[in-house]
Amino acid sequence: MEMKRVFLKLSGEALAGPKKTGFDENTVKEVARQVKESVDAGVQVGIVIGGGNFWRGRTSDAIDRTKADQIGMLATIMNCIYVSEIFRNAGMKTQILTPFECGPMTKLFTKDRASKYFEKGMVVFFAGGIGHPYFSTDTTITLMAIEMEADCILLAKSIDGVYDSDPKVNPNAKKYDRISIQEVIDKKLAVVDLTASIMCMEHKMPMAVFSLNETNGIANAMQGNINGTIVTAN
Repeated sequence: MEMKRVFLKLSGEALAGPKKTGFDENTVKEVARQVKESVDAGVQVGIVIGGGNFWRGRTSDAIDRTKADQIGMLATIMNCIYVSEIFRNAGMKTQILTPFECGPMTKLFTKDRASKYFEKGMVVFFAGGIGHPYFSTDTTITLMAIEMEADCILLAKSIDGVYDSDPKVNPNAKKYDRISIQEVIDKKLAVVDLTASIMCMEHKMPMAVFSLNETNGIANAMQGNINGTIVTAN
């Protein structure tokens, strides 16, 4: 699988490392080291980060769903600012785009602006979700990858691929090396949420699922060497 422009999804929890909350600097530095290998090789990289290390969505009836989702959007912006700085410290050029004005901290997203940054060799962070409630960061990365004509969405997870059942519960769970997005939807395997899955199917956007904990897992995936599961778009 040739990769010229890829979109990488990182979970907020992954950035927290063993602490489970906030940031683990060594974890983020290792992500930066691996991404830099591909950036130096000419791969254009877009990144979307979840907000789970700060906020897990609506957990109380005292908070309106819209407000809860807005807190989550802000959590993703905090994550992108932090990771962007670690990437810069590692020698990369970065820019953060958001779907709404966020003062001097980010730039407002347009396709032309993002394309210009990619052409300059920058790692582009897409923060703040899509700017509206009820849409996850799964949907964000799918929408951005489709609009920016990426070759593939890379999903760095705590699990090393897509299984037919939860391997933590079922020791006989079968791992797929390759599976279609239609099968993922039909079997309710929840690689990404349903909205994102249908968008990938309609717009023929492939995904690759692999373990963030695999040695050089991100670097390998960005070079097209997927040790997890390839989710095909047809």
